[in-house]
Amino acid sequence: MAFVMIHHSIFITGATGYLGRALIPALLDRGHTVRALARPASVQCIPAGAQVTAGDALDWETFAHAVAPADTLVHLVGTPHPGPGRNPSFRTVDLHSVDAALAAAAASGIRHFVYVSVAQPAPVMWHYIAVRQVAESRIRESGIAATILRPWYVLGPGHRWPLAMAPFYPLFELLPPTRSAARRLGFVSLAQMVCALVAAVEQEPGEVRIIDVPAIRAAPAI
Repeated sequence: MAFVMIHHSIFITGATGYLGRALIPALLDRGHTVRALARPASVQCIPAGAQVTAGDALDWETFAHAVAPADTLVHLVGTPHPGPGRNPSFRTVDLHSVDAALAAAAASGIRHFVYVSVAQPAPVMWHYIAVRQVAESRIRESGIAATILRPWYVLGPGHRWPLAMAPFYPLFELLPPTRSAARRLGFVSLAQMVCALVAAVEQEPGEVRIIDVPAIRAAPAI
């Protein structure tokens, strides 16, 4: 029997960010309808072809009215280039935006919530990981079917500093003491991340599905 792809209506928060600007054209190319949320000053940065919604990702009442008739909400808001010096922003932006997105999703009848979290556990970035764990818990508690992707670092334009460590990863994956961590905390490319997000959108949602680094790398090419 031939596979028939279901075309989805997707609402994306963080549409002008690193992942959003790459994901939107990929979804449009596959025939999906995309409505993208951005601050009023940034709507011109939304890729062509998406429907534009101006609003504040931290205030669900500014954009909840525009979510329907979407069946899927992809939440991509987060602190750019997260590091220890940005710990306060992880709660005021990252976590607060998840709460706002969940409220809008619940009010709009969203069937599938797609969230980019972070690989865990890890020996660094404890505050960032702790906030993402809280966000994951709130997604579970919402009762909305969800897919949670857990990359560690997404390599792409402007995001290449860890490449100096890349040659060591094959060795770490061979050694029993470091194998599990090396696989869990491996790098993924921006293209791999986009493919994994597209696959998440196109799969029938279950309850809560976790996509880790090896699964992100294994996502089918588009």
